[in-house]
Parts: sequence; C-alpha cells; structure tokens
Amino acid sequence: MLNEKELALLYETLLSAPGMNDVVKLDLRVPRKNVLLLAKVIEKGLQTKSGEPLEGLLRAAGEGSQEALQQISTELLSKAGLSNMNDKLHSLQPPAKEK
Repeated sequence: MLNEKELALLYETLLSAPGMNDVVKLDLRVPRKNVLLLAKVIEKGLQTKSGEPLEGLLRAAGEGSQEALQQISTELLSKAGLSNMNDKLHSLQPPAKEK
C-alpha cells in the first residue's frame, strides 16, 4: 500500500505523462438520468476535503483541471436540457454544515 506522499507522486507522474494534455473528442450517447448522475458525481468529487483519498488526485491535477471538470459538468447538463432541473434540485438540498 502506498502512503499519501507516494500516491501524490504517482498521480503527478501519471497526469504529466506525454499526451495527457491532448484534447480528445468524445461522442457520448447516454440517458439523461446518467447525465444528471455524472454531473452530481463530478460536483461531489470536487468538494473533496483535505485528507480524503481523492484530494491527492485533485491536488496533483491542479486548479485548472478542477475548473475544467466543472465546465464539463455544466456543458453536459446544458446539452441534456437539465440545467434548470439541476438548479432546482440543488436548491432543495439543505445548506452544508460547518465543522
């Protein structure tokens, strides 16, 4: 098992490999329910707190990658016609509690 420092180094190495910044075109055909689910998974993943396993990957990817993922999520919702529904669902959630 890798410790946190080794895992962060592994993520940084993988994300800096040649070709990782190349743009790829994807043609996805998925049901709207999966688009909504994917957008929620991206949102929750970007809310990772310090010390959680995913936090090291997000840190290694850099701030620009987090913003790009948020844009992807927004674009997916828009293209699926789910932006308004997602906003309304978000407004129904209770506010996050401070720890």
